[in-house]
Parts: sequence; structure tokens; C-alpha cells
Amino acid sequence: MAEAPQSPNNNQNTPGAGGDDAPPAAPEHLNIKVTDNNNEVFFKIKRNTKLEKLMLAFCERQGKTLTSVRFLFEGQRVQPTDTPDTLEMADGDTLEVHQEQVGGC
Repeated sequence: MAEAPQSPNNNQNTPGAGGDDAPPAAPEHLNIKVTDNNNEVFFKIKRNTKLEKLMLAFCERQGKTLTSVRFLFEGQRVQPTDTPDTLEMADGDTLEVHQEQVGGC
């Protein structure tokens, strides 16, 4: 008994009809909520844009200087050179803004 030759099936173990389908690409823009004690401001920002742009815009809207506040994401301080991609932010994530404190015991 001769077996029929098997043809390679590229779609056998991969999901989707294309065989090389990647998961859907993440959206280019994210909606980020920036909140301090009194205000919530929403920004739409590209994934690869430095957060300095968002930080400066928030400070300008609130009448604050960038040196007088600090921005936190998931408890970690955000640097102006960070981007949503470097922080692995998702759409709808929140940045917290706290007044910078000088001095202490």
C-alpha cells in the first residue's frame, strides 16, 4: 500500500487564514488621563512621543511649572524622556501628578 505524499500545510498550527497573522497592532495613539488632587485632564498622545510634551501641556493648563510637580505612573516617577511605549502604557492609563516637596527632617 502506497501512501499519498503529504503536501506541507502552512496554516496547520497558526491561527487565522493568512498563516502569518500577527496580533492586531496596537493603536498609534493612546488616551492618557493626567490627574492631580483637583483635576483630571485627558490627552491623546502617540506611543513614541516623549511624555515631556504632555507634562508641559498639563503644567501650562494648570498654571504650574514642570519643576514644581512630579509625574508618577504605577508608583514610578516618569522622566520627560520617557514615552508611552517605554513605560508599556495602555489606552486609558493614568498619570498621577504630585506637588514636589522641598526639604524635610
